[in-house]
Amino acid sequence: MSFLSSPPRTRIIDVGPRDGLQNEAQAVPAAVKVELVQRLQAAGFKEIEVTSYVSPKWVPQMADNHAVMSGIARQAGVRYSVLTPNLKGFEAAVLDRPDEIVVFGAASEAFSQKNINCSMAESIERFAPVVEAARAAGIAVRGAMSCTVGCPYEGDIPPERVRQLAGLMKGIGVQRVDVADTIGVGTPLKVQRALEAALVHFDINHVSGHFHDTYGQALSNTLAALHMGVWNFQSSVAGLGGCPYAKGATGNVASEDLVFMLHGMGIETGIDLDALIDAGIWIGEQLGRPSASRVARAVLAKRKG
Repeated sequence: MSFLSSPPRTRIIDVGPRDGLQNEAQAVPAAVKVELVQRLQAAGFKEIEVTSYVSPKWVPQMADNHAVMSGIARQAGVRYSVLTPNLKGFEAAVLDRPDEIVVFGAASEAFSQKNINCSMAESIERFAPVVEAARAAGIAVRGAMSCTVGCPYEGDIPPERVRQLAGLMKGIGVQRVDVADTIGVGTPLKVQRALEAALVHFDINHVSGHFHDTYGQALSNTLAALHMGVWNFQSSVAGLGGCPYAKGATGNVASEDLVFMLHGMGIETGIDLDALIDAGIWIGEQLGRPSASRVARAVLAKRKG
């Protein structure tokens, strides 16, 4: 299929502040998280996943959610999303005026049990009142579908499971969904089949690709999604992240690498790549390690040379 079949523009959500930093073992000050969000919006991101409202007992890194949300100098036209695992989390989140909440479910029964101690269907039932409350408050709702191609406990996930999960999310009022290769085992054809399954219930404008790069396939999978007409993607500045329930899983595809590829294909992103690279180098310095982005490393070496 020709590159000409790819969409002329894309919309990217940077999930680094939430999905990336939540896995950090070291404490990351709220001021650093706020600064990261500021740098990302300055680089041109119109959607940023900022934090989550989960119990500090389970995710201590996100205990400063209120301080982070209240510390951001919001820009008009930028959508700030937060993850809310239950009604209590939503009630705390709504005080900080998010533009969108994120609920989640796994296409793997084993992963669902290990992660939130209930079945796939039960997890969606738990989210129904959260979605209802958000929609009533005029807050958008996105559904994160994890393990859509592979699971650390079950192995390969059949597309039928993805179709089932997408249908359950549609049924409770979720407006758009992320098709996530949580442990990074997907390859292009498997990812296309997972996306096709989600597209049974959501149109092409309301399905996004969320690919981890554990096996180096994230950009290949993005390309496969683009050829289907998918134009919404999620990535993480400096390749931050991982999965606490999947040993060896790395972060999302680095935003810098994704943007470099898209720009090279003539696809608009609205992102200033140099500013994004600087943001990734900066957060790496705060964490005491270099950026995981191959593009950032290459550009940094070129700058020094």
